[in-house]
Amino acid sequence: MKEIITHHEHETEAFGRELAKQISAPAVLCLYGELGAGKTALVRGLAEGMGLDCTVSSPTFTIVNEYLGERELIHFDMYRLNSADELFDIGWEDYLRRNAILAVEWSENVEDAFDGSEIRIRFEKLSDHERRITVEGGDLC
Repeated sequence: MKEIITHHEHETEAFGRELAKQISAPAVLCLYGELGAGKTALVRGLAEGMGLDCTVSSPTFTIVNEYLGERELIHFDMYRLNSADELFDIGWEDYLRRNAILAVEWSENVEDAFDGSEIRIRFEKLSDHERRITVEGGDLC
C-alpha cells in the first residue's frame, strides 16, 4: 500500500503525473471518494503525465470520455449508474480489451464488474484542501 497526503489540488494532479510514469496499459484504476475529493484532479494529472494534450473533465453526464494519443486514457464516471450491468451495457468488456488505462470514478457503484486485478485509489478529505490518497494493488506498492 502506498499513501500520500496532498495539500492542494495541484499536488493531487502532480501525484497523477507521477502515477502515469509507473502505470503501463492495460490497467484499470478504481477511484473511490466522495464528491470533490480529488478523483478528477488525479485523472487530469494522469493525462498530462501520459503526454495527452486534452482538457479533462468529469464525465458525469456522458459516463465516459476518451483521451487519445500515443497512450490512451479512458475516463469513466459511474456516479449515475446503479449496477455493473449498466456498465456492461455501455461496452465495458470492449474497453477492457483496449490497450488503455481505464480510470473509473465512483467504482463502488459497479464493484462487481471488477476481477481483483485493479489498482484501487481511495481519496479521503482531511480538510477543505488536504487529501489522503491511498493506492493498493498493481506493481505500485
